Amino acid sequence: MNISTPSVSLLVVILPFLAFLIQAMLGRRSQSGMISLVAIGLSTVLCALFVFAEVWQDQPQHESVEWFRIGNHSFQIGVMLNNLTVLMQLIVCVIALPVHIYSKAYMKGDPGIHRYWMYLSLFCFAMLGLTIADNLLMMYIFWELVGFASYLLIGFWFTKDSAVQANKKAFIINRIGDLGFLLGIATVYSQFGTLNLIDIFGKEGLLPTLNATSEGLMTFAGICFFVGAMAKSAQFPLHVWLPDAMEGPTAVSSLIHAATMVAAGVFLMSTVFPLFNETVLAVIAIIGTITALSAAYFALAQRDIKRILAFSTISQLGYMMVGIGIGAWDAAMFHLATHAFFKCLLFLCAGAVIHEMAHLKDANNTDFDPQDINNMGGLRKWMPKTGVLMVIASLALAGFPLTSGFLSKDAILVSAFEWGLHHGNVTLLIPITLTIVSLMTAFYIGRLIFKVFFGKFRLNIAHPHLHEAPITMLAPMFFLGICSFFFAFSWNPLTYHHAYLLKGFHVDYPFSEVHLLHIALPLFLTAGSILTWIIGWRWYVQERYPLNKDNQLLAFSLNQGYLNTFNQRVFVNGTLAISKGLYWFDRTIVDGLVNLFGQVTRKVADLAAWIDTNLVDGLVNTIGGTTYYVGHLLRWVQNGRLQNYLGFAFTVVLLGIIYLIFK
Repeated sequence: MNISTPSVSLLVVILPFLAFLIQAMLGRRSQSGMISLVAIGLSTVLCALFVFAEVWQDQPQHESVEWFRIGNHSFQIGVMLNNLTVLMQLIVCVIALPVHIYSKAYMKGDPGIHRYWMYLSLFCFAMLGLTIADNLLMMYIFWELVGFASYLLIGFWFTKDSAVQANKKAFIINRIGDLGFLLGIATVYSQFGTLNLIDIFGKEGLLPTLNATSEGLMTFAGICFFVGAMAKSAQFPLHVWLPDAMEGPTAVSSLIHAATMVAAGVFLMSTVFPLFNETVLAVIAIIGTITALSAAYFALAQRDIKRILAFSTISQLGYMMVGIGIGAWDAAMFHLATHAFFKCLLFLCAGAVIHEMAHLKDANNTDFDPQDINNMGGLRKWMPKTGVLMVIASLALAGFPLTSGFLSKDAILVSAFEWGLHHGNVTLLIPITLTIVSLMTAFYIGRLIFKVFFGKFRLNIAHPHLHEAPITMLAPMFFLGICSFFFAFSWNPLTYHHAYLLKGFHVDYPFSEVHLLHIALPLFLTAGSILTWIIGWRWYVQERYPLNKDNQLLAFSLNQGYLNTFNQRVFVNGTLAISKGLYWFDRTIVDGLVNLFGQVTRKVADLAAWIDTNLVDGLVNTIGGTTYYVGHLLRWVQNGRLQNYLGFAFTVVLLGIIYLIFK
């Protein structure tokens, strides 16, 4: 039986969903995670052997069926497989599989473990579905589902108030981006009359000729799509949810920060790249640069090991956005791929360290933060394998030679300088800023390594009982460590031009190649990174730290530029103040006027009722009563009884006599 490649790709998506349904029905009876593990394992094998291998560097494939119809418009739903989509689907599978294996040991014994596996499968299903959607509406549905699943995972430990606040923050900020995405979809539909990506871009990914009058709308659409990506990929100033998302389990943080949720924005930007004009690309490049710089600065003074990595992710996402903004979206996707492996490894290593520090805290019945790097030091003695793996991932993040990060960061940085030299003037500020960010990256990740694995153990515990993580945690970390070297992506460790992934995309750069940059810039960055590590060694290992702990620049970095304080005072408190004002206006002014009008109306009605009762009805009743009395009197006189007539005559005569007597 022949099964088409799109059908296999669809099966890759459905398997995690089936795992979610089965675990939802089993409830607490499903705590081993085997169903989720088997599902993602099968998805990975199928994707690697029967989807990626069939489509990569070959003809794109597409299958669709009618979804629904409105009038004469038919909406199709289907699977689109090209180099971009199959690469993204494979990366998601290959990153999710070691995270699942790692979670088997890391989450063991958690009372809500059945929910963990259920949410994890739902998250993988949504992310995998997003990668192969052939139309924007279908992408939006999976986009929302990814956000919902991440909301569940971030707030997994929902009894902690900080976790509840974190998942609410992530949910609300992502709604801002979702609104932008939705407006972008509506604008595209108004221009093209379809949401199908192949209909819009064609098989070659080229945009049909647009009317001049649509230029403004296309700028609006591009900005809207970027707003969607800003929230999902944590771009400044919508990045504030990502550091707080560290409240979720570390394995979840690893998955979200590596190749899934936060990478979705970069994937979306690459998918709809032909829509962007010069204005939109300039906005993307500027925001990406600000994001990369600000996040790198915030990472410099953080004490929480996971928050350092969180800001590192934000900064690297800024790099990727700059790659898209300068037209080198293939370099952005290349950095997304390499970053997925070494950032996932960094988080898994951090999870192993936190795991041991938490056990040390419980065993000694002491009170300290197991995620604070100021409470660590010298852990290489007890956790040498974890230390080596984390150093490898850190070297890749810092962009040292022989690592995958060296290749992908150079691809963006060199392209950015070439783009800046092509445009000239202030545009050169962008590559110069990225160069500074690269050196800052080397410094803060070196600081983390030195404070955690070198120097003296800083807690006052005589015999700290620490040891390596179990093999089920170490094995996935070793796999990711191997993938952090250059040979996972290119046989040439010195130049990114030979990278396998870049050859899968055929992007015509709008600027010329400057050969000198390909030699000078890597040499400068390598020398600068080594210098920052020497400085870090002297400061944090040899304890020659020169700065005052109360330094304002450090406080500014530690408090994330006071952005959360600003957001709290301006947006949260401002909204509360406006709400209270509107409540007062409603209760005092609107309700007051309504109540006053009601009281006046009631008084007028009472007066009208009195007039009606006493004057109108009184006059009528008086006339009626008088008439009745006169009639009654006359009836008494004219009743036909003789004695009455005689009595009446006698009375009249008597009254006449009395009148005459007194006259």
